[in-house]
Amino acid sequence: MNVIKIETLLKVQQLQDQFDNLEKHTQWGIDFVEKYTKFVKERSEIELNYARQIRNLSKKYQPKKKEDENKYTWCRAFHFTLNELNDYAGQHELVAENMISQIIAELTRYTQELKTERKTHFHDGRKAQQQIEASWKQLELCKRKFERDCKEADRAQQYFEKMDADINVTKADVEKARQQAQMRHQMASDSKSEYSSYLQKFNQEQNDHYYTIIPNIFQKIQVMEEKRIDRMGDSLKTFADVDRQILPIIGKCLDGMTQAADSIESKTDSSQVIESYKSGFEPPGDVEFEDYGQAMKRTVSETSLTSSRPDNKSDRPSKGKSKTLWPFIKKNKTPKQSKEPLSHRFNDLMTSKPKMHCLRSLRRGLSLKLGSNPEDFSHLPPEQRRKKLQAKIDDISKDIQKEMDQRDALTKMKEVYVKNPQMGDPTSVDPRLAEIAQNIDKLQVEAQKFEGWLAEVEGRMPVKSDPPRRTSVLYETQNSTPPTNNNCTQDRESPEGSYTDEQSSEVQNKVQTETPEFDEFDDADEEILPTIGTCKAIYPFEGHNEGTIAVTEGELLYVIEEDKGDGWTRVRRNEEEEGYVPTSYVEVFLDSNAKGAITYI
Repeated sequence: MNVIKIETLLKVQQLQDQFDNLEKHTQWGIDFVEKYTKFVKERSEIELNYARQIRNLSKKYQPKKKEDENKYTWCRAFHFTLNELNDYAGQHELVAENMISQIIAELTRYTQELKTERKTHFHDGRKAQQQIEASWKQLELCKRKFERDCKEADRAQQYFEKMDADINVTKADVEKARQQAQMRHQMASDSKSEYSSYLQKFNQEQNDHYYTIIPNIFQKIQVMEEKRIDRMGDSLKTFADVDRQILPIIGKCLDGMTQAADSIESKTDSSQVIESYKSGFEPPGDVEFEDYGQAMKRTVSETSLTSSRPDNKSDRPSKGKSKTLWPFIKKNKTPKQSKEPLSHRFNDLMTSKPKMHCLRSLRRGLSLKLGSNPEDFSHLPPEQRRKKLQAKIDDISKDIQKEMDQRDALTKMKEVYVKNPQMGDPTSVDPRLAEIAQNIDKLQVEAQKFEGWLAEVEGRMPVKSDPPRRTSVLYETQNSTPPTNNNCTQDRESPEGSYTDEQSSEVQNKVQTETPEFDEFDDADEEILPTIGTCKAIYPFEGHNEGTIAVTEGELLYVIEEDKGDGWTRVRRNEEEEGYVPTSYVEVFLDSNAKGAITYI
């Protein structure tokens, strides 16, 4: 039992700085439960609509009140099937009702309880966090008070020793200084005692916060999350059991339909048809032979034979005419047109897939351009970066597999075209195959790139025994930046005499990736810029910062570089003195050949 508590405590300590992430995760879990509830609700609506349509169908084909349809077994079997189908629809209505009562209603009620419980736990966590922060601030106040009292006691002691050593000072003044020093020492001693006692109190509160209060809160959150997961599993099981419960009744309905089909008796129905429509008349007798050839008694001559040939020939053209009708029948069938829709379908297949791939690649490109994060996920910790890179590699592998499947399908299509040229041109598939090959090459190159980054991350992964190291990117970048350029944009004066720190705050908030604006002074001795105009100072400017130049009101100067949008203009007094002044402090007159002679006031 103690081992389980220790393991739980260690797990909680690993998450004590992930309070916000736990809050997001639990909220996502609640959203997932609501999403599943919505899914079950839509499924129940589908079941109700299906049952309603089945009932309407059964009602539509119910027999009318006629005796003809009820005396045949196949009609009675169909009517029985309609009745069983009506019962079948009732079972689907039962499925919808059970889902609403057993899943939707329960999950809706549980979601409200889960939200309330989650809100309570995180409220307690924030309250505990605020208390420990308030205790820390109070500790800082006691510490500062103790430091201030100690300094004042030292000054009072030095003052007393100075007064005691001075022979010109009266005894009353020395006694007063001594009493003041003792009072200050007493105040310092009291501050020390207060600081010491409050420090012990803070350490105890901090120990209770990180080893008792926060672990208990996280333990409650863990129990709440496990209950939610278990409830989700029970709901999924209920979702399957609701369908399983109706299977026996549905089986009975299907068995009834089968029995109705087996009850059909074809001989009985045919006998009924015979019995219904038999007439009772006797069949007619044989027809007697009537001989008309006895009166002629003549032989067949050649003329009669030749006269019989045209009759035979006259029958042949009629057969030929009947044969001439076949081309018109073939034209009506139009077998050649059947090839065109097939080829059109192949062409659509070849033209539609490149569009989908182009859309997919375009989406990938836009996500890389518009995304604020680097492509190699270097802004993430190593473990998270490894997971991101692995997921990226898996996505690329899926894309490669899709492209290979398309290539195999087009290859088979090309083989069909080669064997049957009437179905299409084999060369029409080659451009698409070439494009797919290029896409596969690109995806493989991209996969190799991410695999390289993944290998780099796995090579740099720290050993578990290594202590964690937390650094600040902004701190490192600021330390790596030359200190000479930090004051170039500070202390900007306005014409009213006030100072603004907007430019300096912007520089401090950014990670400096570009060269500072006034690095050009390093090369000032190498290149002398020509003058592009003159300016007159309308306000005095002291120019304390590096790179600036002091001017007096009414002074005339040469302009060598106009304002580039940063609020500064570069001017020159003589060959040895030049620098930047605020653009709002001077009135600039550019030459006629310098960008249209623009005047800044």
